[in-house]
Amino acid sequence: MAHRAEKSGLSRDIQKKLEAKYNLEQEKQCRAWIEEVLGEQLSDQEVGMHNFANCLKDGQVLCRLLNTLNGEPMIKKINTQKMAFKQMENIEQFIKGCKVFGLKDGDIFQTADLYEVQNMSQVIVALYALSAVSLKNGYEGPSIGVKIALENKREFTQEQLNDGKTVIGLQYGTNKGASQAGMNIGKTRKIMD
Repeated sequence: MAHRAEKSGLSRDIQKKLEAKYNLEQEKQCRAWIEEVLGEQLSDQEVGMHNFANCLKDGQVLCRLLNTLNGEPMIKKINTQKMAFKQMENIEQFIKGCKVFGLKDGDIFQTADLYEVQNMSQVIVALYALSAVSLKNGYEGPSIGVKIALENKREFTQEQLNDGKTVIGLQYGTNKGASQAGMNIGKTRKIMD
């Protein structure tokens, strides 16, 4: 793991906020989901941000997960070497694969977020989004999080459309006969001659 100098000032405050956002329950759900999809146990079974990062840090699990969810390999070559740049290359391939798979840029994490444990809550966000998009793409296995809604196109007859034009919706507002008569705000102004 890369060793960095301890953060100070605003950087430390931001890092503390990022770490406070980390949710252990979501981590447990992600762990269970990954294990169920891949059919194998993660290397480190102890729950916690750094332990979860150690399970995913080499990028191999993530690459195999994406290949399984896609049905056919998106990532052809998964590096098994223990060198840091090879592990980060796996993570980078996973990130690129996620974009092709259909994840939005806001759902994807950066390599340092995982490899250097900078923002593990964003890694969990990405795993939840990956699950949701995989269901949309036709994966029928286990999932976590929400399901992305599919298009629900409706067909109306011309008669129904015309009927809708005669209804005055509540968005136009109504005051039901209210007026401002009798309203006093503060003291009344008295003009003397």
